[in-house]
Amino acid sequence: MGSQRNGFKKESFILSVDVGTTSIRCHVYDKEATIRGSCTTKVVPLYPEVGHVEMEPDALWKGFITVVKGAVQDAGLQMRQIEALGISTQRGTFTTWDRKTGVPFHNFISWQDQRAADLVKSWNRSCTMKAIHGVMKGLYFMTRQKRLLAASLIVFSTQHVTFRLVWALTYYKQVRQAVTEGNCCFGTIDTWLLFKLTKGHIHSTDYSNASATGIFDSYQVWCMLYDALSLVSPSCCTSHDFGSTDPSIFGVSIPIMSMADQQAAMFGECCFDVGDVKITMGTGTFMNINTGSKPHTSVAGLYPVVGWKIGPEVVYLAEGNAADTGTAIKWAQELELFSDVQETSAMAYSVNDSDGVCFVPSFSGLQAPLNDPKACASLMGLKPSTTKSHLVRAILESVAFRNKQLYETMLKETHIPIAKIRVDGGVSSNDFVMQLTADLFSRKVARPEHHEMSCLGAAFVAGLGVGFWRTREDLKKLHNMDQEFLPQGAPKEGAGSPNREYIPILQSWERALRRSMNWYSKP
Repeated sequence: MGSQRNGFKKESFILSVDVGTTSIRCHVYDKEATIRGSCTTKVVPLYPEVGHVEMEPDALWKGFITVVKGAVQDAGLQMRQIEALGISTQRGTFTTWDRKTGVPFHNFISWQDQRAADLVKSWNRSCTMKAIHGVMKGLYFMTRQKRLLAASLIVFSTQHVTFRLVWALTYYKQVRQAVTEGNCCFGTIDTWLLFKLTKGHIHSTDYSNASATGIFDSYQVWCMLYDALSLVSPSCCTSHDFGSTDPSIFGVSIPIMSMADQQAAMFGECCFDVGDVKITMGTGTFMNINTGSKPHTSVAGLYPVVGWKIGPEVVYLAEGNAADTGTAIKWAQELELFSDVQETSAMAYSVNDSDGVCFVPSFSGLQAPLNDPKACASLMGLKPSTTKSHLVRAILESVAFRNKQLYETMLKETHIPIAKIRVDGGVSSNDFVMQLTADLFSRKVARPEHHEMSCLGAAFVAGLGVGFWRTREDLKKLHNMDQEFLPQGAPKEGAGSPNREYIPILQSWERALRRSMNWYSKP
């Protein structure tokens, strides 16, 4: 290409880092969106108590620095050839830290953490919440403003930062003291990394991260409820000059041009049009539909989030998620049901069915449309004839079944015609899950060549910000599909109905779900 002919030193690249739940990965992209260098390191979660999930801030920081330096080295490049840095991070994992020293007061509290489950339940059932719902409903009837209808229906979950932050303010004395002294910073991973990369000069986040915390919902109607807002950082566009890395860190100053939540995967998939659907299957599953310039009003637990804000344009998504996708597969591997994840698809296909076994993937409760943080993970219907292959098939089926639940909820709630469905994330490499998902949706689902779309999305946004790529149409041309999965044996009744042979299996699985719900409630 022309940029390569201009000489080695003049060729520039985009660097993108994705801080996920199980790994931190960095890719160096050229103008063709080809990965020229990569580096990955593991994230080690901590489980100090039952239901508590944490991450050590210093380990995350060291991991971030390691992958950036490693990817540039792997590409055989020098840091000065990096034109911009994009960052995407996992949803809703936060910490608080000393404004003066930058030292965290506690470990990161993960989005998977359940410590605030009782607090969430009591708040959702409280008289205050009922009163707010009532007032908002009344205002909606008078004004017919959709945002007021959303406010009259919204409920909180443990995945929102809100109540885990309230828990931290309640149980960590030093956090309360720092808030009183005006010396406490709060932030999700992106905010904390930006603070560290700029040596404490910038305390900020972007709209996509802010919209997913539950402190600012997409309608900004709840802000009045929390004293904690004094800690919150100002929000900027997803594509924005957030500042530059301090030269002492990488030897040169690199502009930080994008910060995004996992919604970055939507941008990486080029799901720019209303009705485009993206499913990211990593540690958890995140299913998003582009709803355009209007946030979606949900009654079943879909969450309206900002996809991205670039200049004056704000694109909203409706999102549903299942917390335990990769988690369930990793758990099965640790039980030695298989040694290599690549084996699982063949194992599932080696048996005709799961022998009546149902797996409920609920290590972190059940999210939309069931919304039960007290549900337990379970295996039901075990028999003496049950083999490892049956268990693996049941686990993989549960991933596709949760996909179907989220998809049906999305169709019913949004009434938006589906344009295209793209699937990414580590679990999308499993052909059994992909094919069953296509069968259950009765729709074609496409898997792109790049499975790590959050990373690519953050790179695309950063690249557009510095003119590395010019338009979104240019980005679409860079997209290559790895494989398209067409539904097999789709029923005559129409799209959306599952393959007939799976109807009784789905019904059994739904019965298993109901029996797993409310398991951890106090007697």
